[in-house]
Amino acid sequence: MTDPVPPDPAGPDAGHDPDAAGGPAPAGSAQRGPLDGVRVIELGGIGPAPFAGMLLADLGADVVRVDRPADRGRVPSDGSQILHRGKRSICLDLKNPADTALFLRLAAKADVVIEASRPGVAERLGVGPDDVLAVNPRIVYGRMTGWGQTGPKAKTAGHDVGYIAGTGLLHAIGDKSTPQIPLALVGDFGGGALYLVVGVLAALHTAQRSGTGQVVDAAIVDGAAHLGTLVYGMLAAGHWRDERQSNLMDGGTPFYALYETSDNKHMAVGPLEPKFYDEFINLLAPGDELPSRGDQAAWPALREQIAARFRTRTRDEWTAVFAGSDACVEPVLSLEEALEDEHLMARGTFVDLGGVRQPAPAPRFSRTPDSIASPPCVPGEHAHEVLADWGVESAADQARATSWT
Repeated sequence: MTDPVPPDPAGPDAGHDPDAAGGPAPAGSAQRGPLDGVRVIELGGIGPAPFAGMLLADLGADVVRVDRPADRGRVPSDGSQILHRGKRSICLDLKNPADTALFLRLAAKADVVIEASRPGVAERLGVGPDDVLAVNPRIVYGRMTGWGQTGPKAKTAGHDVGYIAGTGLLHAIGDKSTPQIPLALVGDFGGGALYLVVGVLAALHTAQRSGTGQVVDAAIVDGAAHLGTLVYGMLAAGHWRDERQSNLMDGGTPFYALYETSDNKHMAVGPLEPKFYDEFINLLAPGDELPSRGDQAAWPALREQIAARFRTRTRDEWTAVFAGSDACVEPVLSLEEALEDEHLMARGTFVDLGGVRQPAPAPRFSRTPDSIASPPCVPGEHAHEVLADWGVESAADQARATSWT
């Protein structure tokens, strides 16, 4: 980033070299998000690291993804390409010394590098933290792994379900008989990608003030465990039982649960506060005498009576009953139904890009609105313009870029 200027030991009038890092948004770019002017290099990976890069791009950063030459021009057909929206791509063979040298020249102009290899791989390729910080002491080097850079499992393979299994969170999610996998949201994307972005932005803020970068070790196990801070706090205080569906927010109570409707769909019920619960009961079963919610021994009977009432109408009929109330009851929508939800449509929570309906950037900013700068990039398609925009295009680089395209 070029503004504000980091402290300079030469004095307040020494100024700041715009070629050292940061710089303007790409030529012709309409991006003016809060990260406008931040340059990010994303070393090709899957899952949480690309999502982190996408989030930074949504916020206005110039994110350049480094793909492998073997992937040049190949667009994934599994939907994962959506994670590359707003980015640009070049192809480099980091086993080739000439391409490694070019990568380091790009890194000298960048503010952030994101990589998601196993510990030691980037170092063997000559693009590890020490290599990058040697050419750019201000850079933030974000490392995304499942197990982290240290520890007995650091160099072993893994996936989201295994990472959250070891944090205790997978054990806590599901019904009494079996844990349930919460997609990849708690581990890869919540504990991984979002914590990587938080770490990168915090380190970037420090680098702006001090002129010195650092390495961010973002491990999915660390981030996922941190997401569970409240649960662990309640466990320590004796207000959380270490078994599923036995607690306030895990389906253990009849007033924080899911109920099936007559058309085999579901309603989500969550009136934890007494005043919201009273409104819920008045709309669900007006005039009926139900067991007291304060009598925990009566919860099984209360749950069955609530379930019986919900089975008398369809999901849409119950949605109409609770619409506009403070009963904290919502229909459980499918993914496709959510795209047409009235509230989400009014907020523009989903947008259409290249014929693909997808979540819009979040959160929202009053002065520097975020946006999607472009459709998902195709590996290698931006070689010339990236080198030109970043000011590292020598005659030799031009020749190499021609061979990539």
